[in-house]
Amino acid sequence: MSRRPSYPLPRTVAAWLGLLAAAGAMAQAAPATGGDGIYTCVTADGRRLTSDRPIADCTGREQRLLNRDGSLRRVVPPAMSSEERAERELEELRRERERAARADAVRRDRNLVNRYPDEASHQRAREAALDTARGAMRVSENRLRDLTAERKPLLDEAEFYQGKPLPAKLKRALDANDASAEAQRQAIANQQAELERINQLYDVELARLKRLWTERAAGR
Repeated sequence: MSRRPSYPLPRTVAAWLGLLAAAGAMAQAAPATGGDGIYTCVTADGRRLTSDRPIADCTGREQRLLNRDGSLRRVVPPAMSSEERAERELEELRRERERAARADAVRRDRNLVNRYPDEASHQRAREAALDTARGAMRVSENRLRDLTAERKPLLDEAEFYQGKPLPAKLKRALDANDASAEAQRQAIANQQAELERINQLYDVELARLKRLWTERAAGR
């Protein structure tokens, strides 16, 4: 068998071959992750995928980001759908509102205990609020007594017309007296309800203040 003659390669060809060999070695040595790690996941149909970037086919599934040596760097949770994002935003909004409500409650408590440092100061405020409603009730009660007194001569006059129609003027006077008296009775009922409302408000406030005073005394 004849032996092919060996000729030296031209320098330019040898240089190109050297560059190609170096490039191949660098490609083999370079990590497939592009320096960011390896993403791996299992699709819904059971396929295991690997990539140097987040895997689109596993957007809705958990992905594992590995280091170059194969160790776990972190777990990438599934991307949320628009509905899930909306739910999370609503939950965050709800929590923020709760935080604001708690902060507002703390501020109200601080203002309350500063306004009423003891039970005596709170009782004075209760009496002042009750006095306003009591004064309005006394005005209505006095007016009702006046209307009762004004009605008596009208009734005396009406006795002359027993079994007969009342004169229009007398009937109008009696009707007006009835309407005014009913209005005052309704006002008295409303003022009585207001007195009860004020007392209930101050009772609830006092119970809260007692807790706040105890906490303040304990240095809390």
